[in-house]
Amino acid sequence: VLQTAITEWAKNLMTSWSTWPSLTEQADRYADMVNFMKKVALMDIELTVEERNLLSVAYKKYICAPRASFRVINSIEHNDESKGNERNVVLVQQYRKKMETELSNICEDILDVLEKYLIHNAATGESNVF
Repeated sequence: VLQTAITEWAKNLMTSWSTWPSLTEQADRYADMVNFMKKVALMDIELTVEERNLLSVAYKKYICAPRASFRVINSIEHNDESKGNERNVVLVQQYRKKMETELSNICEDILDVLEKYLIHNAATGESNVF
C-alpha cells in the first residue's frame, strides 16, 4: 500500500512538473535537465516513453559540449606534438586527462541509472529496448 501511494505521488509530481524538462531544454540548461530526469528515473518506477526520451535527450545534450571541447583539446595536442612544442604538449595532456575524467563520470552516471533502476523496472519490451 505504501509503495502504491509513493508511486501515485510520484506520478502526480511528474504531471505537475511536466513542463520542467522542456523548460530546461529550451534554456539550454542540460545539467538541470539531467538532474531532474535522473530524479525521475530514481523513483523506482517504469518510465513512460516521453520520460525515457527526455532522459535520453538530457544526457545527449549534456555530454555534447564536453565532447566538443575534448575534440578541440585533442587537436591542439596533436598540433603541438607535430610542432615539437613539448612544454605545451604536457600542459594540454594534463587538461585532456581532466576532460576524459569528466566525460567518463557522465557516462558512468547514466550507466549506473540504467543498470540500477531503468533496466530493473522495465516491464515492457519497449522499455527493455530503451
